[in-house]
Amino acid sequence: MSNVSNDANESATNEQPQSTNRRKFLTVATSVIGGIGAAGAAVPFVASWNPSAKAKAAGADVEVDISGIAPGQLIRVMWRSKPVWIVRRTPELLASLEGVEGDLRDPNSENEQQPAYAKNRYRSIKEEYLVLVGICTHLGCSPQHLTDGAFSEYAEGVPEGFFCPCHGSKFDMAGRVFKAVPAPLNLVVPPHQFLSDTTVLIGSDA
Repeated sequence: MSNVSNDANESATNEQPQSTNRRKFLTVATSVIGGIGAAGAAVPFVASWNPSAKAKAAGADVEVDISGIAPGQLIRVMWRSKPVWIVRRTPELLASLEGVEGDLRDPNSENEQQPAYAKNRYRSIKEEYLVLVGICTHLGCSPQHLTDGAFSEYAEGVPEGFFCPCHGSKFDMAGRVFKAVPAPLNLVVPPHQFLSDTTVLIGSDA
């Protein structure tokens, strides 16, 4: 009887370290698996802190091929999530800019709505090409480019210009604001440079 009891006690004693080891193993394994799961869950969250490719591109310079713009044509591109207009003005249109200056709020571009190199009658580097941010300086609407005499409905004797349908602000073909309209400032000329006769870079100065 004593031998049986001793055998039982010895067996129980031998099993205790095995049970303890097994519990330790399970605890460690569970912790490791839990840690892996937490790390896996954290990856998308941490990744969300990094800027997306779209966000990175939002502040990048934009290179535009202007070789296909016909005289009198306007094209639109996006820069920093803003519409930018590039207009190829005709000689006749350039000649007409002086005639409207008496009707403009800031004909000499005294307000800093343009880089220093665009502080001229044409508000451009090259007279022929106008580069503007196409956002009204009143409440941020995007004006319409009215041609073929349509603009004269809003500015008598001025055949072409930019008209904002939201509240009636109007701008000449240098982006200069007319008097007696809600918009307080000329349209913005963004920093830009000509890389060649057919390529303009929007976002950086020379």
